[in-house]
Amino acid sequence: MEPEIQRQTPVTSPEKSPPGPAPAAGTRKTLTLIPLIFLIYFEVAGGPYGEEPAVQAAGPLLALVGFLVFPFIWSIPEALVTAELSTALPGNGGFVLWAERAFGPLFGSLMGTWKFLSGVINVAAFPVLCIDYVKKLFPVFESGWPRNVAIAVSTLMLSFLNYTGLTIVGYTAVVLGIVSLMPFLVMSSIAIPKIRPHRWLSLGQKGVKKDWNLYFNTLFWNLNFWDNVSTMAGEVDRPQKTFPVALLVAVVFTCVAYLIPLFAVTGSVLVDQSQWETGFMADAAEIIAGKWLKVWLEIGAVLSAIGLFEAQLSSSAFQLLGMADLGMLPRVFAARSKWFDTPWLGILLSTAICLGFSYMNFTSIISSANFLYSLGMLLEFASFLWLRRKMPALKRPYRVPLSLPWLAVLSLVPCGFLVVIMVYATKVVYLVSGLMTVGGIGWFFLMRFCKSRKILKFSNGDIGEVHEEDCLGK
Repeated sequence: MEPEIQRQTPVTSPEKSPPGPAPAAGTRKTLTLIPLIFLIYFEVAGGPYGEEPAVQAAGPLLALVGFLVFPFIWSIPEALVTAELSTALPGNGGFVLWAERAFGPLFGSLMGTWKFLSGVINVAAFPVLCIDYVKKLFPVFESGWPRNVAIAVSTLMLSFLNYTGLTIVGYTAVVLGIVSLMPFLVMSSIAIPKIRPHRWLSLGQKGVKKDWNLYFNTLFWNLNFWDNVSTMAGEVDRPQKTFPVALLVAVVFTCVAYLIPLFAVTGSVLVDQSQWETGFMADAAEIIAGKWLKVWLEIGAVLSAIGLFEAQLSSSAFQLLGMADLGMLPRVFAARSKWFDTPWLGILLSTAICLGFSYMNFTSIISSANFLYSLGMLLEFASFLWLRRKMPALKRPYRVPLSLPWLAVLSLVPCGFLVVIMVYATKVVYLVSGLMTVGGIGWFFLMRFCKSRKILKFSNGDIGEVHEEDCLGK
């Protein structure tokens, strides 16, 4: 049965109003300010879990400097771009819509490929991270079939929670965010009398070579994906006002959540630099306060991984819905559940790909995700600048208060960092990313062929809601 389509009133002037697919009449906006803040937080961080390798790679001083400086050269510029374009073009699809409006369908599709694959690869890391913390309490999950089954079951259960709706996921993120940060606040408070400030100035142990690839990838992985929430802009209540406030609060909240525990632990705990691997914060909690705090922090790590998984899976699924609205994917990808109004097919496909990648090495997962994300971000900054030039009269409820030449300067610094990340990538990452890029270009022309021959049904950019039973022929 052909899906029912609610046609929108045509937009008469794309220079004065958002030139993307508008939400269908009567669509309920499910994301308000507080849940959006915590969803952004979980898109990016989810807590200080995972920042430890920066100390292992370059020592306490450079780790602290990295988490102090990196938000200014990366997080803030990316958040500003996201705030302006999400309010100017507030439709599901986010950065895909921006690239398509700036450079045309091929670049929009390529942006979709890079960001979707980097997103689902990144999502695959969280069940692995979750089980890596659980195995410290239950060693049976360290390897073999118990570990594989645990990863698969946790992935499927978390995906089902995501399917139940953004409202539940949003407020779940609020609870998870507060609970997962509590043990770090307790640990940092107990550590204050034990802090020796001179330890913050250490460049690492003598004879230990700096691992710049690990250092930069750790900073990047912990402080990127600010723009992922843009793929859910069509679900946000009053996005023009809500997005800028939510991004500002989330940037400050995230940076503070990283820095306080890092200052506390590097100043109060003196251990071999090699011990600063992922999960060391739990060991530090035991050194500072005892076994009880270690267990509490490990439970917090599991809750954090849940929040990260939910937020980023939502972004990936709604990105596919937005691409279907734009006619880049078959119309079936715009299907929504009749019970929860969530993009069930996007969630299903994202979960399947996530399961495939979840059995990779953790370092390989984040390195591949970072490289593909870097390609997408270079295109995103280019789209931002070109849209300012191409559509100067486009209504921008939030506008970065800089002229085009200064915006170019603002973009140069993060783009330079992206190039550094890509230069330090391994040959395996180059190969995987290259094959995925070639596959993405091939996918664009395949979809174009299917559309021209009417093999599959595509929207014309004015699609409203499509529900699950329509696509299943019920």
